[in-house]
Amino acid sequence: MIEPLSKLPHVGTTIFTTISQLAHDHDAINLSQGFPNFDPDPKLLKLVSEAYKKGHNQYAPMQGALSLREAVSEKIERLYGTYYHPESEITVTAGATQAIFTTIGAFVHPKDEVIVIEPAFDCYEPAISLFGGKSIVMPLVGNDFKMNWSAFKSAITPKTKMVIFNTPHNPTGTIWSKKDMLQLQEILRDTDIILLSDEVYEHIVFDGKLHESAAKYPDLAARSVICSSFGKTFHATGWKMGYCVAPKPLMREFQKVHQFNVFSVNHPLQVALAQYLDDPQHYLNLGSFYQEKRDFFLNGIKDSRFKMVPSAGTYFQLLDYSDITDERDTVFAERLIKEYKLASIPVSVFCMADYDKKFLRFCFAKTNDVLDKASQILNSI
Repeated sequence: MIEPLSKLPHVGTTIFTTISQLAHDHDAINLSQGFPNFDPDPKLLKLVSEAYKKGHNQYAPMQGALSLREAVSEKIERLYGTYYHPESEITVTAGATQAIFTTIGAFVHPKDEVIVIEPAFDCYEPAISLFGGKSIVMPLVGNDFKMNWSAFKSAITPKTKMVIFNTPHNPTGTIWSKKDMLQLQEILRDTDIILLSDEVYEHIVFDGKLHESAAKYPDLAARSVICSSFGKTFHATGWKMGYCVAPKPLMREFQKVHQFNVFSVNHPLQVALAQYLDDPQHYLNLGSFYQEKRDFFLNGIKDSRFKMVPSAGTYFQLLDYSDITDERDTVFAERLIKEYKLASIPVSVFCMADYDKKFLRFCFAKTNDVLDKASQILNSI
């Protein structure tokens, strides 16, 4: 029996797999993992079927189908005012996670420092470690999860290679404001730091607010690899379809790694998505669609003992249970599954630093009947 020396000795099975299995074992309603329990638009499914039948079943170009790259370029320029050349500055990826991993792999060298804002999605730090980098944790402040920009600036050293930024923010539901983005731009100005901007929930923003993409800010755009997700946008997370954009010099290095990682991704889906993006309403209406679900969920638990600040973006809602129990979030989350048949994600798992605030993350990308059942459970606690 070979016992290899692990390159990721502290990494086990992801919390999403663990919690989903626990939910299955206890027949619990699963509001933990971030996926809808409803199908994509039938129009999109029809386009996918037609693409298969029309013979788009061999390798796509390494960068992605040109028609899809052109559609992405048009979308970004229309929304954020920056043009990315379809032939040299856009790559279609096997989900945003692959785009993030490949970006870290392309630019982070051993002993480089990467600033990670916490709570943070769990795919960042393992990739940094795998490529020999060092994660520098920058915790968000307070129960409203704001950035201390003075502390952020102080965390930058000559070893800082990259900053990973996520808006709308998973797991907190925070969105970064124009003021935040201008602060970030000013701090990074006159440095060679690369910004990895995780914008997978870019179209899920609520209450009349706008998504502040790094693409809107010239100095940020010039140093950014921006990652996004068709799966999140079009209720098809199982397709694992994403993309990233970056200025040509950065994208050239990204594609050097990408071509030997996955080379290219599902061709028929790319053809279908290119056609589906012809109608901007397919993504512009997403915020109002999920805002209705957020409001339905929050209205259903308004008389519960949980405290909440309405999510500003993503399809996640944090609930503060500090008036209910002093248990750690991991303990309470497990008890919620076993005793109450409802699964959520404890926020501490998104942190490398010790974290003992009383928050659980719930996914409201579900049909109203499921949200109603979950609300009844939460009201009973």
